[in-house]
Amino acid sequence: MPTLRWTTVNTPAPDTEAFVMASRLEVRSLKDVPRFFLQSLTAWKQVTGAPGAYGASLIAQPLKRTFWTLSAWESKEALYTYAKTEPHRSIMNGLRPTMKDSVFTFWQVPATDLPIDWTDAKHRLAEQAQTGS
Repeated sequence: MPTLRWTTVNTPAPDTEAFVMASRLEVRSLKDVPRFFLQSLTAWKQVTGAPGAYGASLIAQPLKRTFWTLSAWESKEALYTYAKTEPHRSIMNGLRPTMKDSVFTFWQVPATDLPIDWTDAKHRLAEQAQTGS
């Protein structure tokens, strides 16, 4: 299972909060996996220079057609600005037809809790998938 370990982009002040996003993304077919993986690396590179990013990690499970992302930001606005900025915006629009299922969850943590543990993130994603809210 290829994993890009947590990479700290910017170190937040210890007395601040971080806005966290986790996602589980599943593509429709194994033939979509290489393209999705390559595009995710481009988005990963963008995160490492994105204003307001604190850190990120990615897990790829190619044979399960599933990708997991985890990132922390100085604010919701910083995350949404990243998502709307090129190349991320075009990547997500271009990959939309290949997606089978996507689950996203968001929460806030004290900056001292970074990096976020994948066990916690996957638990939150499973709850989000069950409730659908």
